[in-house]
Amino acid sequence: MNADRGPEVERMNLGRRSPIRRGSAGARSLVTGQWRRSREAVTDRLAAHRRLTWLHEAGTRIGTTLDLATTARELAEFAVPRLADGAAVDLLESVLRGEEVDRWRGPGRPVTRAMAVACVDALRALEPDPVGDISVHPGATLPNRCLITRRPVLVERIAAPQYEMIAPTRNAARLLKEAGVHSYMAVPLVARGVLLGIADFIRAGHRPGFTRADLALATQLAAEAAVFIDNARLYGRERETVLTLQRTLLPRVTPTTPGLTVTTCYTPPKDPAGVGGDWFDVVALPGGRTALVVGDVMSHGLAAAATMGRLRTVARTLMMLDIAPDRVLARMDLAARDLEEDQVATCLICVYDPADGSCTVASAGNPPPLLLGADGAASYVELTPGAPLGAGVIPYDPVRVTAPDDSTLFVFTDGLLKTRTDDIDTQLARLKDTVAASAPGRRDAAAVAAAGPGGTDRFDETVMIAGTRLPRNAAGCAIETWELPADGSSAGIARRLVREQLDRWGLTELVDAAELVTSELVGNALRHGNGPGRIRLVLHDRLVLEVADTGPDLPQIQHAPLSAEGGRGLQLVNMLCRRWGSCRTSSGKVVWAEHDLPLGSPSARGMVVA
Repeated sequence: MNADRGPEVERMNLGRRSPIRRGSAGARSLVTGQWRRSREAVTDRLAAHRRLTWLHEAGTRIGTTLDLATTARELAEFAVPRLADGAAVDLLESVLRGEEVDRWRGPGRPVTRAMAVACVDALRALEPDPVGDISVHPGATLPNRCLITRRPVLVERIAAPQYEMIAPTRNAARLLKEAGVHSYMAVPLVARGVLLGIADFIRAGHRPGFTRADLALATQLAAEAAVFIDNARLYGRERETVLTLQRTLLPRVTPTTPGLTVTTCYTPPKDPAGVGGDWFDVVALPGGRTALVVGDVMSHGLAAAATMGRLRTVARTLMMLDIAPDRVLARMDLAARDLEEDQVATCLICVYDPADGSCTVASAGNPPPLLLGADGAASYVELTPGAPLGAGVIPYDPVRVTAPDDSTLFVFTDGLLKTRTDDIDTQLARLKDTVAASAPGRRDAAAVAAAGPGGTDRFDETVMIAGTRLPRNAAGCAIETWELPADGSSAGIARRLVREQLDRWGLTELVDAAELVTSELVGNALRHGNGPGRIRLVLHDRLVLEVADTGPDLPQIQHAPLSAEGGRGLQLVNMLCRRWGSCRTSSGKVVWAEHDLPLGSPSARGMVVA
């Protein structure tokens, strides 16, 4: 019964007349107070709504990219002029180096770097720290206090002695005072427990000074923006780690390439997540030949960079053994399948021989090379690309083409071509037209990479350009080839040809050792290789002697007993030469030996005599 009467009683009470008579002074005072309180409540609610709307807008305008400097600039520009007449964002130098600390530590003052400054036009004459420079706040300044204590600082009305506690120099303090700056606050930038830096704000002119409500709003803004800044910092650190690893695994210098002028360029993407496993390599092979290798691991991040390093090591090791490009790709496919990451990669190998200007090319899913003739005509090398490495589909079909003198070979990964709009055939045609129309002076690797059809929306890419030179009489490269008879006179003929050529080249000091090595290699070809077929001398930074035959067995050094009359020829060659080796060819094999050039000889100084 009583429970049923409760609401009714409330209604009755609400409907009663006030005991205060209408028109009395007490009634007017009560009504006025209620109206003022209602107006203040409405004003507070509107102000709170505006603050929430403003903070929500900050979440959409700050952190639009993962670039650290851009995010800091967005914070400073967003605060001006809604919150302050001027704003600056400084980050700790230790944080920019990738260190994570809960707070600043160490003797002396905190070291920060100016990342962004924004102000209204009336304050352009101030002297803030230039963006990118170290911010210097000497002594017990208010910014230092904010950093060390990790607590916000508010100065509602700046007193005369406090200007030097805010500004970095006395002249800057004087300019602050003359510009009418009268209020200051600083808030720390903290995200995930890591102190990142500081954001400070000023007001000038007839604008009211900062209040505690403004400080609370600035603290909320700094907390939200600090998360975006920390995201950019972590993302940038990850990208730099991947790039450092990738650049460490790539070759730093290009070896001597007889008959070629090689330029290379690796371009990482702007998006840190796009950094992948593109690589290139230039391998000097025996006989003055050069192997050009490019590849791309079909993944991104640290795993792709690590896989790239493994595959590049496998490729270089196999190429140093002078294995044919198609066989190198087949063994790399086996190596890729053995990797725990279960990743696949594309690869292209091109072996250039300056003796006849030939290129032997084999591809595992990589785009074909682009050959640009001396007359400006461009065409892609016609080859059948095999499956990517790790797919388990072999063999790979090589193709042999001739690169004329003064021609240019462009070798690249598909990152130069790929876009999110056009197909690969369209981009291949566009690249060919771009290269063909380019001036000869703009055909280096960096220029081609910059002019690639990918535009600004780029993937990581590798570009390698090999410009052919004359194989004979070119600076730093000379080649002589002779055919030998397949009989007992071949050794004497070979010794005479080598001796006469070395005399013409000014390498008399090498004649004795070269003649002895020639006799041993030609003799082995007669006994085990069905007779010598061709002998070749290559002179660049070293002297290389090659003897070709049709025998299937590769020579090996074997232990010879003391009582044996033979079997020591290769041991002698091993002692007289810098290095030696052999490789299979389509018709048999080639055995080669390298000699270091004597110091002071014309050839050692880069003056090859024809």
